[in-house]
Amino acid sequence: MLWIPFTLFAAFMQAWRNAFQKRLSQDAGAAAVTLARFVLAWPLAALYLWLLYRWQPHQPVPAFGGYFAVLIVAAAVSQILATALMVRLFQLRNYAVGVGLAKSEAVLAAALGVFFFSAPLTPLGWLGVLLGAIAVWLLSGLRRAAGAGVPVSTLFTGLGSGLAFALTSLWVREASLTLAMPFPFGAAWVLLLVIGLQTLLLLVWLGLRNPPALASLWRRPGLTALVSLTSCLGSIGWFTAMSLETVALVKTLGQVEVLFTLMISAWYFRERLGRRDHGGLVLIVLAAICVMWA
Repeated sequence: MLWIPFTLFAAFMQAWRNAFQKRLSQDAGAAAVTLARFVLAWPLAALYLWLLYRWQPHQPVPAFGGYFAVLIVAAAVSQILATALMVRLFQLRNYAVGVGLAKSEAVLAAALGVFFFSAPLTPLGWLGVLLGAIAVWLLSGLRRAAGAGVPVSTLFTGLGSGLAFALTSLWVREASLTLAMPFPFGAAWVLLLVIGLQTLLLLVWLGLRNPPALASLWRRPGLTALVSLTSCLGSIGWFTAMSLETVALVKTLGQVEVLFTLMISAWYFRERLGRRDHGGLVLIVLAAICVMWA
């Protein structure tokens, strides 16, 4: 059951990372904000892995095969795309609605896991996933946005972000399992390699195509550092939880992030979200219970 506290920790960190990314997106473009997520996270990931080996120095360095390398590249590129689309959502709709659209990730991860990753769910697990999806609809502001008419571009951007995040999670879990290392070393290696590759790709891309974007991050060093720190801590939680349990269950429980998001949205951004739907809160709890028992 260790995956449960890791998931809750990851959801809390991710809610704050998204909040800091939204604030940074007011001064920087999508690519620069995406880079902020990784640029200082990779030394933190390296420190985390080093501390693990100091704790258990007898653990060997894993052998990396071709299939593992493909998974790392796929996960890194997919997460960059997902994050860029998420930042674009922040610029199209308010914070809570943007996150709510991207939370299609859990349902998409469940479907893709069953059909392509040999990760079937029990009926109770499917019930939790569906309840979580309904709860996100009620709590995130999507219901109110739908009544006001959500532009097609916003809808597809949100679904695209959710799909890219789902694929990232599935490839990360597959990479961790491929290493066949004891907990939590496999997840730590995957975290370091994915974040390192993402940082390299974005630095090269922005250095060649958009140098002013790099300068925009240097003008906001404190906020950039907060994005990287919360991103790294959240990724440690997600990667570790997904090495222990199927992605669909982890991401369904992780939908408690929406509750954190609503609190941050009201307190940090002073956004008016209206009265909370208590039925949505109940569904989040029921979904969490279903996946923990599944």
